[in-house]
This record gives sequence, C-alpha cells and structure tokens, in this order.
Amino acid sequence: MAYDAVKMQDWQISEAAEKNMPMPDEWQEKLGLEKEEVLPMGRLAKLDFLKIINRLKDKPDGKYIEVTAITPTPLGEGKSTTSVGLMEGMGKLGLNVGGCLRQPSGGPTMNIKGTAAGGGNSILIPMTEFSLGLTGDINDIMNAHNLAMVALTARMQHERNYNDEQLQRLTGMRRLNIDPTRVEMGWILDFCAQSLRNIVIGLGGRYDGFTMQSKFGIAVSSELMAILSVVRDLADLRKRLDEITLAFDKSGKAVTTGDLEVGGAMTAWMRNTINPTLMCTAEYQPCMVHAGPFANIAVGQSSIIADRIGLKMFDYHVTESGFGADIGFEKFWNVKCRYSGLKPHVSVLTTTIRALKMHGGGPKVVAGIPLDEAYTKENLELLEKGVSNMVHHINTIRKAGINPVVCINCFHTDTKDEIALVRKYAEEAKARCAVSTHWADGGDGAIEFAEAVKEACDEENEFKFLYPLETKLRDRVDIIAREVYGADGVDWLPEAEAKAKMLEGDSKYDEYATMMVKTHLSLSHDPALKGVPKGWRLPIRDVLIYSGAKFLCPCAGTISLMPGTSSNPAFRRVDVDVNTGKVTGLF
Repeated sequence: MAYDAVKMQDWQISEAAEKNMPMPDEWQEKLGLEKEEVLPMGRLAKLDFLKIINRLKDKPDGKYIEVTAITPTPLGEGKSTTSVGLMEGMGKLGLNVGGCLRQPSGGPTMNIKGTAAGGGNSILIPMTEFSLGLTGDINDIMNAHNLAMVALTARMQHERNYNDEQLQRLTGMRRLNIDPTRVEMGWILDFCAQSLRNIVIGLGGRYDGFTMQSKFGIAVSSELMAILSVVRDLADLRKRLDEITLAFDKSGKAVTTGDLEVGGAMTAWMRNTINPTLMCTAEYQPCMVHAGPFANIAVGQSSIIADRIGLKMFDYHVTESGFGADIGFEKFWNVKCRYSGLKPHVSVLTTTIRALKMHGGGPKVVAGIPLDEAYTKENLELLEKGVSNMVHHINTIRKAGINPVVCINCFHTDTKDEIALVRKYAEEAKARCAVSTHWADGGDGAIEFAEAVKEACDEENEFKFLYPLETKLRDRVDIIAREVYGADGVDWLPEAEAKAKMLEGDSKYDEYATMMVKTHLSLSHDPALKGVPKGWRLPIRDVLIYSGAKFLCPCAGTISLMPGTSSNPAFRRVDVDVNTGKVTGLF
C-alpha cells in the first residue's frame, strides 16, 4: 500500500512499513540463499560476499541498470528516490529485482541534506538504522583510517626521540625520515566539523606526540572508503591497504602503510566491510547498501562487490551514480565498469521540471529557502530554454553505447503541458521517456517507468569506453572536458602540468583511474553557469594522487574534505521517544 506522503514524514512512512519488513531468516528463503550466507545483525543482515559469489559464480548475470541525473539544483533531483521507485515499479510487474545504494554519512544526516534513503513511498527501510551507522562499516573505516595516522604520528615521535641504534632495537624498523611538512593524510570523523579542518597536534612534552599541523576530513572522504567501493574481493582490499601514501620522506619518496606495517591491522578492522548490508524498499524489494565514497574526489558509486552479487541474485539489478551524469555517470562508465568488467544495459536519467527551469534561467535555488513561484507554476518558456541540459546528458549516455531512459521525477506542481514538452525533447534526442510519481504513489506510480526500463534492457547495446586505457592523463582530461562537459579545451596551471608530465612519465601510474574533481552544480567548473555553457575552457590547478585506490584526481576547483555544519542543522529536529525508544525527526 502507498502511504500519504504529503501528510506523513519519511520516518513515519518507514516506521509504518517496517511492521511487515522481512527478517533475516525470511530474506534467506526469499532470495534462495544458504543459511551461512546471511549474517543476521538485529533486524538487518549482512550478505557473505565470498560465499555467495563462489556458489553463484557460474550463474548468468541479470540486467544491469544505472541511475544518474541531469545537472541538479542544490536540492538534488531524487536519484535515490528514483532508484527505489524503479525497484518498486519493477516489483509491481512481478520481476525479480533488487539493487544497491550508497551508505549515507552522519555528516549530511545531521546537517541539511538528510539521509539520502529515498523519500515518500520510495524509501529504504528501516530508516533509523540506515541513518545512524547501519551495521558499522563507516565506524570500521574510521578506525582503520585513524589507526594508520596513529602508526604514522607515533613513528614520527619515536624517530625524533631515539637514535638509529635505539630505534632499531625498540621497533625493529629502519628510520623512515618522514618529512613533517609533507604529511598527506589526516584524521577522519563522520560529522561536518569545520573547526577541525586545520589543527595542530602533539602539543605538550616530549612524550605527547610530534608537534605539527594536521587536519580532519569527513569519514566518507577517506581513501579507505574509495578503496572499498572498487575492490573485487578481500585479497584486493588487503593489497591496496598496504599501498596508501601517508606522507613523503625528506628525499621525496612516498611513505606508505606498508612501510609502517599497519596494512594488516587495517584490514582486520575492515574485514567485515566487504559484506553488503541487506535492506529493502517500503514495498519490500531487496536492496543492498554498500560503500559511500565521495562523488568528486572518488568514484561516487556503491560497490563493485554488491553489483557482482546483485547481478547473480536478481534478474534486474539497480545501482546509482552520485551527482549528475557529467560526474557520476562518467565515472561509472570509464572507471567502475572498467574495474568491474561489468556491462550495463540501460542508464536512467533522473530529470525534474524544477531543475530544467533553473537551467533555463530561473531564479537561484537555495537549500532551506522556499522555491520561487517560477518553479511551482507553469512556465513553458523557461522550461524550454532549460531542456538543453537534459539533451546534453542524453547525448553523453548515448556516447557510451548505453540505452538511455529519461525518468521525469514528477512533482505535484508539474503540469501536463510541461511534462509533454520534456517528453518531446527527450524522444527527439532518441531516449525513451517515462513519467513517474513514485514519491507519492510508490510502485503503482512507477509502472510506466519500469516498463520503459525493462523494454530498454531487452535491446542490445554497444557499450564502449570513452578512451582506451593507454590514453595519457592529459589526453584523458581533454577528452572528458570536450566530450562530456562541452568545454573548448583544458588550461593547466604550470604546477599541475608539471605534475601531470611526471605522472605520465612513470609507467606505474598508467593503470590509475582518472577521477575528475569539479563542481556538480554545472557542466563547467563554475557552479554559476547553468544550462549548457559555451565558449569556456576547463582549468586544472592540481592532480591529487591516491595510491591505494589507484586514482589520479585532476582538480578543476577547490574542494574541502570536511564540510561545515549549517546554521539550522537537522540534528535540532532529531529525538527519541523515551517511552518506546523510537527515533523521530529523520528525513
């Protein structure tokens, strides 16, 4: 049944749906899993990846469906809601469907964004567990990450306090000569804590640590989270956790987790994180939650591991890419699919009339401030000016050889003529287009959408990467800038170009993925430029190196790895009913 999404808050819909939510033993039977493949954790369960993939390794894969979006407003256009709605709609068609979404960070959950659990009648349940730590993956990543920093800072203190002979006798290790001005890694915490962005540690006496500048990032920005999203198995995780660059020595050589002999202990902390958590939609379609990497410095996808077992368990497996198609889909296409070896059948382009009006020159959209009436009343002229952004993203998806389906994520203020106009332009761009009211109506409102996706899945496609693997870094960036963003070219700052040339000259970086860093609020590097900007060039100011994840990140703008908490954060409305223990106020 669909709940009244207008009158009920998300946590109330979740609470009502949870009354009939399958328990772990019921999921075992429903999904045809063995008893030892389901690891109960209260109302939830983890799925034993290694056991499932080994047992089902010879079973043919199901259909692989990716969900992306047009360039969003700051409010987001509902990719998670659309992903859940699609699963519910396909469930109404009687199809064996499931999926995987990213795990939310405590920072946005307690700030202004909310939990990203979907919304209305297209929501993941149970919402409280989803919002507040789930089954502990982020906590395990925080411990493993901060253990690496403990190892580094303790080693710096001991090298300062002891001579070579004492150091060898006490630690059994050689002197690393770590340069305190070139420590790359910082600490992590899963909240938006701007006061921790830049700190000084080690104040006190000789035995109180090494005094130096340091920093905090939010937990999901950790390289360990990025690694979890792209590894294929536990062995791959163990190898990569020995290859993370923590700092550089005084001669410029990288100091890694392997040098500090901490990678094994980090893997011990993260051993359970390779197993996805099983949740479900409000209509009880199974949906895994696994990994939650940033969508700018990292891949912005749920894990390869979850996709591998989802494609074995389900006839239709849905996954979501972070941000718009210029960032999330591009990384799904050229990074995740290359790493996984999996071929997608269809890509859903989540579209809202609200966002297209913004791209047509509508008033500025600001989170927390009521929308201008231009977005809630019919305005065909504004809408028509903005549809070019949608068409641009359709063309990007088509360049990958993937079948695109435009989903109009419908709001109650959208008019028939506005919907007809968007459909006209989508179909002229050779994309299927469907209207969906999944937020208000659940699976019943997503049947047209689900039928369009099923139809697209049944068609053959000619999936191909944007560039071959042997393409050099600067050439990759130029291709992405021109073909995906619509830039006229790339301008490298001298320091960034020198770094790029160095990386291109070292063959060990040839296998590293190119992970672009830019704003998600525009096709360009400038968030103020809406629609499809013309006559611009992409500036690259730096290239970040992540040696464990094997990412090279060309930066087209500044990025903070520790967001700030707003003046009116969500935690002010979260509470617990002291009589029942139920959490209220989550959204």
